[in-house]
Amino acid sequence: MDKKIRRNINLDYISTFITNLNMQSSIWVLYLAYCGMNLMQIGLLEGIYHATSIVCEIPSGALADLVGRKKSMMLGRICVTISCIIMLFTRNFWWFAISFLLQALGNNFNSGSEEALVYDSMICLGEEEDYIRINGRINTVIEVSQAIATVAGGVLAEYSYFVCYAACTVISLLAFVPVVFMKEPPVLKDGEKEEHLTAGRLVARHFQTSFEILASDLRILKIVTYFSVVFAAHTLLFFYSQQYYSDMGYNKIQISIIMLFAGLASCLGAILSERLYRRFEKKISVFSTAMIALTLVFYSIGNPVLSIGMFIGANFFNSVLYPIESESLNRIIPSEQRATLISVNSMFFSIVMIVTFPVVGALADVWSLAPILGVFGALLLLFAFVWDAKISGKNET
Repeated sequence: MDKKIRRNINLDYISTFITNLNMQSSIWVLYLAYCGMNLMQIGLLEGIYHATSIVCEIPSGALADLVGRKKSMMLGRICVTISCIIMLFTRNFWWFAISFLLQALGNNFNSGSEEALVYDSMICLGEEEDYIRINGRINTVIEVSQAIATVAGGVLAEYSYFVCYAACTVISLLAFVPVVFMKEPPVLKDGEKEEHLTAGRLVARHFQTSFEILASDLRILKIVTYFSVVFAAHTLLFFYSQQYYSDMGYNKIQISIIMLFAGLASCLGAILSERLYRRFEKKISVFSTAMIALTLVFYSIGNPVLSIGMFIGANFFNSVLYPIESESLNRIIPSEQRATLISVNSMFFSIVMIVTFPVVGALADVWSLAPILGVFGALLLLFAFVWDAKISGKNET
């Protein structure tokens, strides 16, 4: 059993690498603009993505806790594959909306499930203390894979958007393979399955227990609120940078090269995350947030050298934050509700995104993108300092 459980870690590295060879990540905003969507419509589509996450994150996490993380991950890959196929053949806003909905649903089924499967595998091995190191490696794999996908996506999109999305479809199918060989780690204690309960009552009780934990431990609420805002800001920066650099006259290959250097910086951030956290603790979280905020502010200046340099730095510091947030949550979340509460974390992120992305897109259509990003960065900087002052002296993050 231990050998099969231990194999989950290496299989997850492979699964993570294939899944994140997502070549559309660096060109989807440009693709939607090419298909006739304005920035407000693009923002609405991203809003639909996150609205789906709000509705489905917790049920998908509960499904993973109750029927198995592995089955949930497989279902997620089916949804992503269908989403890519739709993107191949449509130019219609509502079909794009369906594709984004399926993409979100697929990611919902995978997000909490994969993280919970890895963490519970480490519990079975008695190695949960090494989780932040393993999570840092996983994030390094993500960044390497995304860096490769960024360049490949830019090159293929310059030649043909159709070829780019066809490749994405093939990759989403390949992502099934490592999951098939994973072993579901044991989660529930002996006598705890209570098979006499109906499925509906079991789900209801699962939700009740999860929200009781969330309400009783304000550390969880503070962690998910803070990091949801920060990660939403970086996501907005990353995706709207495609249009930002396009407005500055860069072509898709040049934009993909910028994204590549940003991805390499993210790799370095993931590698150094544990070391920085052990040395600086909460200070590195606040400093990283400030760097992301300042990048948005400097975008309003319109200096290409400065904006590119800051963008690369922002990706480094954003990558530093992911293992810190994950370890902070997992060390205080009970195993039985792990996937559900991780999904609650993702839901908070989606709530922030569903508000900010369409609003920024709509305002950018009126006043242009650069100054709106600058204003948003200033608000994030204010949030970081206010939040730091509020929890000063405590160690929730």
